Amino acid sequence: MQATGPVVAHDLVKVYGGKVRAVDGVSFTVAPGEMFGFLGPNGAGKTTTVQMLTGNLKPTEGSAVVAGIDVRADPHEVKRRIGLVFQESTADPDLTGRENLDLAAALFGVPLRTTRSTIDGLLEKMQIGDAADRLVKTYSGGMRRRLELAVGIIHSPSVLFLDEPTLGLDPQGRAGFWKYVLELRKDRGMTVFVTTHYLDEADTICDRISIIDHGKIVATGTPSELKDRLGGDVVTVRLSSAPGPQVETVLGGLPGVLGVTKFEDSYRVKTPRGEELIPVLVESCDKAGIRLAGISLKRPSLDEVFLEFTGREFREDEGMTATDRAVRIGQVQQAFGRARR
Repeated sequence: MQATGPVVAHDLVKVYGGKVRAVDGVSFTVAPGEMFGFLGPNGAGKTTTVQMLTGNLKPTEGSAVVAGIDVRADPHEVKRRIGLVFQESTADPDLTGRENLDLAAALFGVPLRTTRSTIDGLLEKMQIGDAADRLVKTYSGGMRRRLELAVGIIHSPSVLFLDEPTLGLDPQGRAGFWKYVLELRKDRGMTVFVTTHYLDEADTICDRISIIDHGKIVATGTPSELKDRLGGDVVTVRLSSAPGPQVETVLGGLPGVLGVTKFEDSYRVKTPRGEELIPVLVESCDKAGIRLAGISLKRPSLDEVFLEFTGREFREDEGMTATDRAVRIGQVQQAFGRARR
């Protein structure tokens, strides 16, 4: 395949056990210097895709080029050229911050003549210089995340993968982490590929976003483009009794309604002007004998985008699937293996 960006995926497929298509024909291109968000419900194929792109899983079909390297042909070289910060903490808690960076520099082949200055610069940049010689087990969550970010970029990669890096941090810690990432991206022109469980983060920091569901890309665009595709406001209508066949007919026939979708025990009504629709909707339902339990109005948001394209709400506390767990175990085993060597 012909690469046209630092991350190019073409018809990627991953099949487990000869039956389960965890990823089913995924294609996208990430532009140089772009902050690219990759979102998906639990079990949608997000983790599997990232692991193929980072050389940790071999694709069943399709191809991908990352940092100029074919991931199928030379996954080890891909790992050498990219930076990666996992959701789980990978810093050795029984080493100091400086010792963790020394180990990473040795593993990535950072020249000895520049190792000390590189480490000192990163410690200062991440504002953990005062704690450089303390054991990592004494670090706060935010300090540990910043250290792991420093480890991930110590070899100056052109592409940085961030796999849910702020999960578990408080809002202040999350904001601080992204501040450093954005500064690094600006200073180094780094391309950043990020998965996150926080839609507000994706909305704020990402230039473009792809949403994956059931192994397929269901939407791609800038946050604004994706929200514009909703067609306006979303009015959610909850009924106090079992819905009858006339409900969608009544709601869909109201002036300004662009679409009606049943979701669990409610109906989502898309309209350009939600405030104007609500009183008309209430009156029409009353005349039709439809009893309402509640009505809510939402402006276009990534939460609504996610619900629109996947049929599921985005839940920050979803647990890992069995596939995700197997992949993460493999990551940890590989990391320990490299450390022993």
